[in-house]
Order: sequence, then structure tokens, then C-alpha cells
Amino acid sequence: MNFDPIVIDPSACYRLMVNSITPRPIAWISSLSQTGVLNLAPYSFFTVASCNPPVLSVTQVNPRDRAAKDTLTNLRATGECVVNIVSENLAAIMNASCGDYPPDVSEFVALGIESATSHQVRAAGVKEANVRFECKLREILEVSSLPMGGHMMLLDVVNIYVNEAVLVDGQIAPHLIDTVGKLGGDWYSTTHERFEMQRPDVKNILK
Repeated sequence: MNFDPIVIDPSACYRLMVNSITPRPIAWISSLSQTGVLNLAPYSFFTVASCNPPVLSVTQVNPRDRAAKDTLTNLRATGECVVNIVSENLAAIMNASCGDYPPDVSEFVALGIESATSHQVRAAGVKEANVRFECKLREILEVSSLPMGGHMMLLDVVNIYVNEAVLVDGQIAPHLIDTVGKLGGDWYSTTHERFEMQRPDVKNILK
């Protein structure tokens, strides 16, 4: 079956995309509002944009009832945030933070989440997160201002915190960081089942 993305309803296109482009890593972003409220919200349209310089990419799918979510509003106002990586032990509290809280309510306070002071930005991070990327806003790219359109937030990484408990020989171990991924609907995935494949040696293949 083929679907024409121009013809079908945007919500149907959204479901096709989020149910197939999986699993998606979760950027649990803490940011400060202009009035000093510490906001916390998860985003699953998230990846690395560059390693030199280190830049993260997070996309907001525009809500139907307003122009921007709190995170994008805060980034425009203060230009800083922390991207907290979600391990399985944080999945439930991360999910609780995705509710539609008013802008003047801090999810840290409402849910009793302990914060950690950052080194290079004013926004605090989630203390229990095994990895925290402190970021400053590089650029916001408006793909579409329509409801369910997208705004891509490019974030310059200025400091990386890693819990030593998830390091093996100086590298983050997949089985220790134990991240979760976002699937479609209300579904999530774990990284308990893993397999390893070495990159192919093309010279040997083409012999």
C-alpha cells in the first residue's frame, strides 16, 4: 500500500512516520524560562547533527493549540538548555514530565525530580541522568509554522557530564547506560537485547 503524504491528513502522516522510524532516542530537555522557571520535557525527534563541532539536533513538532512548546519558547528567550539522556530507571518519571503542565509550573518541582547544577549553562540538569549535554542554542530552523509542522533546534554542546558508573575503559558501555527508545503511540523499547556486527572490509568483498 502506498500513501501520498500530500493527500493524507497530517496526523495520519505523523502516525506513519513515528510508527516506522523507530526506536528513537529521547532528549529529556531542561530549560529555564525568562522568569526563571526550570522546565523539563522529552523529545524523541533527536539525534547528533555534528561531532566537530559537537552539535545536537532536536525537532519540535508544532502543537495544535499554540505556536511553540515551552522548551522552544525558553530557548528563544535564554539560549541554553541541558539534554538529559533517559535510562530505563528514569522512564516512568520522564513519561510523567511529558504532561501539558502550565509554563509557570516546573516539572522538577511538580514531580519531585532532583536537579544538578550545570557547569557551563544556567539551566540545571536531571541529577540521576547518566549523561547530560549542556548546550547553547546555535540556530532554530523553521521547517513549517503549520500545526504539526517542525522547528529544528540545533544545539552547541559546551559540556558533557558522564556518570563514571557507566564507563568501561573510558567509554560508555551500552549495557550500563541502559537507554530507552521511543516507538509509536505510547510504546517504548529497551536496549536489553543487543547484537554486534563489525563493519565490512570492502577490499575483501571485492576480491
